[in-house]
Amino acid sequence: MTRGFTASAAQLQPDSRFESKLASKFVNCLMHDGKKSVAQRVFYDAMDIIAERVKDEEPINVFTRAVDNVKPAIEVRSKRVGGATYQVPTPVNYRRQQALAIRWILEAVRGKRGRPTYRRLADELIAAFRREGAAMTKRDNVHRMADANKAFAHFAW
Repeated sequence: MTRGFTASAAQLQPDSRFESKLASKFVNCLMHDGKKSVAQRVFYDAMDIIAERVKDEEPINVFTRAVDNVKPAIEVRSKRVGGATYQVPTPVNYRRQQALAIRWILEAVRGKRGRPTYRRLADELIAAFRREGAAMTKRDNVHRMADANKAFAHFAW
């Protein structure tokens, strides 16, 4: 018998510094080769930089709002109908929104070179908080694609 998947959302513990499950999930996605302490150090150093640069907000609030700003509300999915493939706009559920937002932020951070990761992460989170940056560009492109393919929305069954 197969084991199936573990309920990782239920097993996820909030991080030690901010007591946030979102931060803990982000650290897990940031982690490479099982080096969680390195990922935590990168994340918390980025939070320290955010605290210095954005004086009027708590760093965890900046982080949460940045992730919320990057979350896509709608995306396109390929649907094959009678030999033709259409890009059909469909709404995105909450867990996928969060996963995509985290993935896009980390892709934007890893796509830049030349500075330490914690500085690139802080820059990208502040940019997403202000609704700019590479991750927000990715979200805007996804929304633009969905808007351009509104004519095929009737294929979403």
